[in-house]
Amino acid sequence: MSMEQRKTAAILIIGNEILSGRTQDRNIQHIATHMTDIGIAMMEVRVVPDIPHYIVDAVKALSAAHSYVFTTGGIGPTHDDITAENVAAAFDVPLEENDDARAMLQAYYGDEGLTKSRLRMARIPKGARLIPNQVTSAPGFVIENVHVLAGVPRIMQDMLAHILPSLHGGAPILSNTVTCELTESVLAEKLSDLQDNNADVEIGSYPYYSSGSLGVSLVVRTTEAERLEAVTMALEELVQELGAVPKRMEIVKKS
Repeated sequence: MSMEQRKTAAILIIGNEILSGRTQDRNIQHIATHMTDIGIAMMEVRVVPDIPHYIVDAVKALSAAHSYVFTTGGIGPTHDDITAENVAAAFDVPLEENDDARAMLQAYYGDEGLTKSRLRMARIPKGARLIPNQVTSAPGFVIENVHVLAGVPRIMQDMLAHILPSLHGGAPILSNTVTCELTESVLAEKLSDLQDNNADVEIGSYPYYSSGSLGVSLVVRTTEAERLEAVTMALEELVQELGAVPKRMEIVKKS
C-alpha cells in the first residue's frame, strides 16, 4: 500500500513547559507505537507554545493534512490551559459547558469540590464527542478528526486506550533491524540503489556509536512479511559485500 493510500496521523504537543525544556515529552513514543500497530503511519509531530494563533494554525494545518490528529496538553483547570478554546476556534464553533462533562467532574469532585477552576475542564467545543478519563474524570474530546488528550502520560494513555477501537488503519507495519560496523558513507551508494530498486519498502539508516566503534542500524519496514524478508536478506548480502558482518536484531517485528 502506498503512503498516499495509507491512513496517516500527526501529534500536536501544546505547552510552554515542553519548549522551555522544563518537561520532557513522554507521549510521542506511546502514541506512535500504537499507531504503527494498527497500520496508521505517524507522519508529523509539532510542538507549539500556549499562544492562541499557534494552536489554531497548527490544528487547521494538521487536520487538513492527516487522517487523524492527536493533541496533548492544555486541557487542565488553570488559566494557561487554553487548548479547548483554540481547538474550538480552529473549527469555528463555540466553546460551551458540556452537561455530560460537568456530570463527570461533579461525580468525581462532589458539589463542594467542583470549584470554578475545575469547572473549566467541562468547557468543550460544541458538537465534540467526549473521551472518558478514568484517572481524574476530566474528559478529552474529539472534533472532526482531532483527538484532544491530556498531557499527563498516565491520563493520556487511558484516553488513547478508549479511542483506539474507533480508529481505522490498515495492516500492521512490520520491521527488521540489521546492524553492522560500517559507516553511512561506505553504505550510502549501494544502500541508495537498494532503496531505489525496492520503492515499496522503507529502508532507514541510523548511525550509532557503541563500545568505541561506529556502526549503523539499518531498518526495513513494510506491511508485507514476504517483502520484508526479501529486502532484509538483500540488505544482509549488501553488508557482507562491503566486508562487514550483518547482525539481524529482530525478525518480522512490529515497530
